[in-house]
Amino acid sequence: MDQFFADVWSYFENYYDQLVAFFPKLMIGIIVLLVFRAISGFVLRKLRPLLQEKMDDPLLARFLVRIVKVTFFIIGFLLFLHIIGFSGIAAGILGTAGVSAFVIGFALKDIFEHFLAGFLLAFNRPFRIGDIVELDGNEGTVVALNMRNTHIKSFNGQDVYIPNGNIIKNAFRNYTIDGFLRQDFDVGLEFGADLERASEVIIQGLQTVNGVLQEEKAPFVNVASVGSQVVKLAVYYWLDTFDKEISGAKVKIAAVNTVLEGLQSEGFYLPGDVIEIKNEKTFDGSTKKLEA
Repeated sequence: MDQFFADVWSYFENYYDQLVAFFPKLMIGIIVLLVFRAISGFVLRKLRPLLQEKMDDPLLARFLVRIVKVTFFIIGFLLFLHIIGFSGIAAGILGTAGVSAFVIGFALKDIFEHFLAGFLLAFNRPFRIGDIVELDGNEGTVVALNMRNTHIKSFNGQDVYIPNGNIIKNAFRNYTIDGFLRQDFDVGLEFGADLERASEVIIQGLQTVNGVLQEEKAPFVNVASVGSQVVKLAVYYWLDTFDKEISGAKVKIAAVNTVLEGLQSEGFYLPGDVIEIKNEKTFDGSTKKLEA
């Protein structure tokens, strides 16, 4: 029994000596890691406004800042491992990178795919913050481009995060990249109405609506459909999406109200849905034919 306790105490002494020898390295490593993190934070605070000032696209600036941040973290972590005596692990991470690249790459294929896609999107810049887009079947406003996904705010207020790889591999729409957005609505007139005069009234009304562009992006009217009782006119107009004081929803409300008031003041009849029922009776009062 005495020999057992002696062996146990010997093990404890051995681990204690190793812990005493390891503790200073650990403290120095933590201090170096904290200093490295402070330097990284200082560099990023200086770099972020500089990139945002020099670059027209804030998406690219933010993406580059994130890349620099991750690079600082990797370097600092490898330096920490080296200081505390785990340099073999750090060297193994770097030395076996080529051997393990295939295995890790296959296991994390989707993550690397989305990261690479985010890198390509940041430099290709098919959209910017504030653009109205349709990505992977989701419509909304671009909020941010991250390394793995793109963040958009849908029109119903939901935050949607779309993997960058899905964006690269599929077609998507950017409605506002050139600063113009077209809106439209339909107006129904009774069959036989003067469509040319109605179009003139509509365009004249839209010329008075604040936010509706004119000149090369002037509003126009087209025939949407012709029914037995109603002729529908499609009204088109353009907005300047770079003008942040303009609200598309408010402009559309004003445009619809102006057009309806203008047509009614000119004597145009705006019918609702019409259902025609014919009931033909014989002289004895029985129903001969019913059409609906």
